[in-house]
Amino acid sequence: MKALVYEGPRSMNVKELEIPVPRPDEVLIRVERAGICGSELSGYLGHNSLRKPPLVMGHEFSGTIERLGSGVSRFRIGDRVTANPLVSCGRCRDCTTGAAQLCAERRLLGAHRPGAFAEFVAIEERNVYRLEDHVSLDEGALTEPFACAVHICKLAELRPTDRFLIIGAGPIGLLALLAAKAYGLRHIVLIDVNEERLEIAKELGAVTAADIRALGAAVKFDAAVDAVGLEITRRTCLEFVKPGGRVVFTGLHEEDSKLPVNLLIRSEIQVKGAFAYHSDDFETALQWIAESRVDLSPWTIHAPLEEGGACFEKLLSNPQKIAKILLTV
Repeated sequence: MKALVYEGPRSMNVKELEIPVPRPDEVLIRVERAGICGSELSGYLGHNSLRKPPLVMGHEFSGTIERLGSGVSRFRIGDRVTANPLVSCGRCRDCTTGAAQLCAERRLLGAHRPGAFAEFVAIEERNVYRLEDHVSLDEGALTEPFACAVHICKLAELRPTDRFLIIGAGPIGLLALLAAKAYGLRHIVLIDVNEERLEIAKELGAVTAADIRALGAAVKFDAAVDAVGLEITRRTCLEFVKPGGRVVFTGLHEEDSKLPVNLLIRSEIQVKGAFAYHSDDFETALQWIAESRVDLSPWTIHAPLEEGGACFEKLLSNPQKIAKILLTV
């Protein structure tokens, strides 16, 4: 099969690899769409310890069932599906109490095992979800990043009357905006320095600005999410939530940051980290997509797998007015 293989910093090439053989509890999926994630951009640059060459990346995907393991009973060959790429043990306390994303044995497709930038990928049956007939393959591939946004909003404990600040208009920031709207919020501000990405956010219904101070020094928010991961963006979230506010950190750009801890203490600001999602977040994401609450299609483009390396470079240098690139296989 053809696969896009990460071979070192800024080096991705199409290679011929063996087709995976599904184990008894796995299905083999013929990949139709595979999205490029921001975490994979850092991996491509050699800045991500999870992604070590040689590696087939890709964990946001959809496709059709090609082959069934001997123990699989829920699917048929030809079913259109997407999959939760975070495979946990299913037995530990984290898995059984709603925090499978924290399982010590978790393994992510495209990081710990071969991913979806290939013609075929194998994954456990319990992680696979059938797409309803009206849900497109593009929408199926969007389920994984949208699940991250659903998880962020759940951790932020959003209420419909909240004023919500999002810093970062990348895919996760834009999807957090859509998830917050699904929660019933109407007062959402999105900050980014990329004017074209801000245009997308504005068209999706957010108040936008390149500098939060342009909105006025007195503005305060009930909750905020940093979807960038810089010290300045993390500090801004803490500075602009009101006393008792909630802040969620999900951006991973910088590993360490100096933060105003005394402000955090005196204002009783709640701070949480958001990593991935639980299966219920994934299922909620898929349900809301099926209910047409999520649409990034005007800002989604397609490119063949063979152009994957060029797409990574485009997203790093000048993404323009694009929210998501889906590789077609």
